[in-house]
Amino acid sequence: MCLILLAYKAHPKYKLIVAANRDEAYGRATAPADFWEDEPGLLAGRDLEKMGTWMGVTRSGRFAALTNYRNPSEITAGKRTRGELVADFLKGIDHPHTYLKKKSETRAEYPGYNLLAGNLDELFYYSNVGDTLKKVEPGIHGVSNHLLNTNWPKVEHGKEGLARVIAEDQKTMVDQLFFHMENVDPAPDHLLPSTGVSLEWERLLSPMFIKSEGYGTRSSTVILMNDKEIFFKERVYAGEKRADKEFLISL
Repeated sequence: MCLILLAYKAHPKYKLIVAANRDEAYGRATAPADFWEDEPGLLAGRDLEKMGTWMGVTRSGRFAALTNYRNPSEITAGKRTRGELVADFLKGIDHPHTYLKKKSETRAEYPGYNLLAGNLDELFYYSNVGDTLKKVEPGIHGVSNHLLNTNWPKVEHGKEGLARVIAEDQKTMVDQLFFHMENVDPAPDHLLPSTGVSLEWERLLSPMFIKSEGYGTRSSTVILMNDKEIFFKERVYAGEKRADKEFLISL
């Protein structure tokens, strides 16, 4: 997952609105979102290589999502898979802050990551880069492959669009969020971050929706949560084809 946008306690009907894109190598085996056979209360897509996930919810109202922290010089060999961080929170019963505090004690065992974990009452953010754990305040937030609310162009553009969409017609909100997440406009060179990859790759990775020969946006997800229900819709991309799947969980 390389871009997560959040409206947290910023909408009259939904306490949490999420619009997110998962970017990954096209060849990496992935199962689309569904309730897991080995964890029937957990709804998420699944990385079939490591058996973790990048984002999901549960029938009890838990939510978690993850992005990688971009650092091409980082040594990742021998480290644990980041996808287990989301899955373990969703499978468990720990308070979000307690869970993230525990994970901070083993932060060196994983490559760099950003992790959001919470429920309708509280939402927390932790990054093992800089060992940052904090409560997410009500408002519009975004995280890509740097720290929460870093002013990368895709994050800033994403947050502005999210705020605009949720303030407009509620009947078309889901469609408009998906449309927003499919924005392929690259950032101008003078606004590109410097993350240790080539200028060509900074340009390629700068849009909200990424396309390249072997790597890009594999899926988009919209989640709407309130005290009564969770609406979850995933759109999987395969070339020019799309496959939509949606779920409604009563709380």
